Amino acid sequence: MLFLDKGLSNDHSISYASSHDPTKAYSDGLATRVGINHNRLKRRTPSLLNSAYNPAQFWDGAKSLEEQVLVPILGKGEMGMPVSETLLARLQQVPKYRSGFREAFKREVNLLDVQRSIAAFERTLVTPASAFDRYAAGDKQALTDPQKRGLILFIGKAACRQCHSGPNFTDNKFHSLGLLSGQKKDPDVGRFAISKSPADRGAFKTPSLRSVRLQSHFMHNGSFANLAGVIAFYDNGGGAGLKSNLLFKLHLTDAEQVDLLAFLNALASSNIGRFPLDQHEVNTSSACNELATNPPVIVNQDGTAYGRLPLNRNSPTRILKYYP
Repeated sequence: MLFLDKGLSNDHSISYASSHDPTKAYSDGLATRVGINHNRLKRRTPSLLNSAYNPAQFWDGAKSLEEQVLVPILGKGEMGMPVSETLLARLQQVPKYRSGFREAFKREVNLLDVQRSIAAFERTLVTPASAFDRYAAGDKQALTDPQKRGLILFIGKAACRQCHSGPNFTDNKFHSLGLLSGQKKDPDVGRFAISKSPADRGAFKTPSLRSVRLQSHFMHNGSFANLAGVIAFYDNGGGAGLKSNLLFKLHLTDAEQVDLLAFLNALASSNIGRFPLDQHEVNTSSACNELATNPPVIVNQDGTAYGRLPLNRNSPTRILKYYP
C-alpha cells in the first residue's frame, strides 16, 4: 500500500512506484528523476531490484534501506512533504493503515514502522533466475554463443568483473569514472559529500547489472542512453580527468563489443514486470479503502516474516551463490 500510495507526496501527484516501475526494472526509464511539479533532479533513479543485498543505498551510499525511505518523501524537489509530522498525520487518517499497523506491529501508525514496511517490501524485489543463472547452474544451452563469448570478455579482456563482481554483479564500492559524455565539469561530488575524503570526489556506487537490459539511461546522471554507449565509454578508458586506476583502454573490436552486450542482456529475467501484490497506484485521500485486503509486507531484516505476508517464496535467492 505505502509503496503505491500517492498520498506520500505533498500534492498527491506521485508515489514511490512513479519512479520505480516494475516494467523498467523498478527504475523509471528517464535520464534523471522527476519529482513533484515536474521538477527535474540531478541523478538517475537507481533500480530497486536486489536492493536488499546492498549495504548502502543511493548513488553516494548515504543511507540504509530503512533510512532511505524518508529521503525522497521529505525531499523538497522530490515528493515534497514539508516535515515528517505532516506525513504521519496524513497516514494516521487512513483506516486501512490504522488497522494494518495494529495487526502487523501491535501499535499505532508511526514513522519507524512506515520505514520498516516500505523497506520490507523492497526486500522482496529479488530478481528471478536469468539465462546466465541457468547457465551457471549447469544448463550449458542457456546462453547463446555470442553470450558465452561475452561472458569470457566480461571476466577477462573487458575487465568488467573488477567492479561488477559477485552474485549481484556489483562490488558495492564507489568509483570515479572521469567526466562523462558531454561534461566539462560535474558539480555533483558524489561520495565525497558523505565521506569527505578527497579520493571520493566524483565517485559513485557501482550499480548492479542484474536486469540491466530492462533499463534505459545509465550512469548516475543518465548521460548514456543505451548500453552500447556505456561499453564504448569503458572501451576508451573512461572519461577525462580524475578517475579510478581500474580504468584503462580495452581495445575491444566491434564484434567483441556486440558479444559483451549480448552477455549483459543475458543477466535479465523475463519474469519481471508487475508488482508482487499486483496492485495499482492509489491515493490515501480517496482509494485506500478500496485497496486489496493484504497489508504491507512486513519482515525482519534477517528475512523472517512477522506480518501477514512472508517473503515471496518463489524468489530464487539460491542464485546468489553463483559467481561470474
